[in-house]
Amino acid sequence: MNIGDTLPPLEIAVTRTLIVAGAIASRDYQDVHHDAALAREKGSPDIFMNILTTNGLVGRYITDHFGPRAVLRKVAIRLGAPNYPGDTMTLTGTVTAVCGNTVEIRVVGANGIGQHVSGTVTAEVAA
Repeated sequence: MNIGDTLPPLEIAVTRTLIVAGAIASRDYQDVHHDAALAREKGSPDIFMNILTTNGLVGRYITDHFGPRAVLRKVAIRLGAPNYPGDTMTLTGTVTAVCGNTVEIRVVGANGIGQHVSGTVTAEVAA
């Protein structure tokens, strides 16, 4: 593993089920994550993914690549364009630092309207 190495992209279908299930699993009952009519009343064209679901998907991206023994030490992300049902989010990653078994990866998740998530993940990986 070297600085500048890239992880293979991961495409995630953003389904209504994924958005609602992620909100329920993270106990985020805000109506904009499960009720399309109320989301529209609040100015959104549809329901949208919450940050906790995005955080989990970023973590999955890293552990899918480095394997089940990888330990996430820090996840620092920012949201941008919403993830709406019917879109696809593509996660990409680039190694930005390596120190022993610890690696830092810059992660970006883009969808059809822009950059949904960006940030860094620090993980301890198996030697």
